[in-house]
Amino acid sequence: MIINRANLQLLFTGYKAAFQNAFAGIQPDYAPFVLDVPSTTGKETYPWLGQTTGFREWIGDRVIQNLALHDYTIKNKTFENTVGVPRENIEDDSYGVFSPLMAQLGQDAAEHPGSLVYDLLSNGFTLPCYDGQNFFDTDHPVTNKAGAEVSKSNFQGGSGTPWFILDTSRVIRPIILQRRRNYQFVSMDQERDENVFMRKEYVYGADGRLNAGFGLWQLAYASRETLDATAFNDVFASMQTMTGDRDRKLGIRPRLLVVPPTLREQALEIVQAERGANGSTNINRNAVDVLVTPWL
Repeated sequence: MIINRANLQLLFTGYKAAFQNAFAGIQPDYAPFVLDVPSTTGKETYPWLGQTTGFREWIGDRVIQNLALHDYTIKNKTFENTVGVPRENIEDDSYGVFSPLMAQLGQDAAEHPGSLVYDLLSNGFTLPCYDGQNFFDTDHPVTNKAGAEVSKSNFQGGSGTPWFILDTSRVIRPIILQRRRNYQFVSMDQERDENVFMRKEYVYGADGRLNAGFGLWQLAYASRETLDATAFNDVFASMQTMTGDRDRKLGIRPRLLVVPPTLREQALEIVQAERGANGSTNINRNAVDVLVTPWL
């Protein structure tokens, strides 16, 4: 290929198409439990996290619910992934061998938010959420009917491989994915660019600006106990009976069991088998959906 501006633009267009096609081919598995929100600044604060509201019979004036505000902030971060194509490969018309690499960039970009989401979920035992407690904790502060502070838990305990049950029925979700700038495919392919002038290398890459943070801990329950019917039933019941401030019932609906590949067999046996190990009817059949993800 004769290296000139027109040909380099055609090359960029082809590489970008490979990137975009691969990007579009990925369907994220985290979508059911993630609140995807746009961002317009370097960070976003979510003061409404932890607020609970409820309807009452309208008698007299409206009762304005004075809700405690929290200062939970998610700061956006910029991420990049970059590759180089030697000038000689373009001159010798062997640039096509790099198209799969550009497609891989697209796939990596599409899957990158998932790595942020699952890293956050996995580390929820040691990272704080809006109330200052670890996201998965036994001491989340709420108030009872008398107005006294009491502790609520969304962690069953144990020391084994973690698994999670999530309520995906709400507008608000357990995890927030905050996007400031979507992933874009860019290049440094001008003759005056340092990489071309000094190293005979055309550079292509992708970058995006985003981050993940915790939503409502009430919508997620974690366990490190052995995943069996007894532990599953305990978590399921704990979620359904969860109450908020003033002992208000939250109406939590466990919908999704999230497990790593090592717990796939146990998860499917609990939720999809027609009968239990003793031959009795499996009362948990289809109680929740199962998500087996390699990202945990």
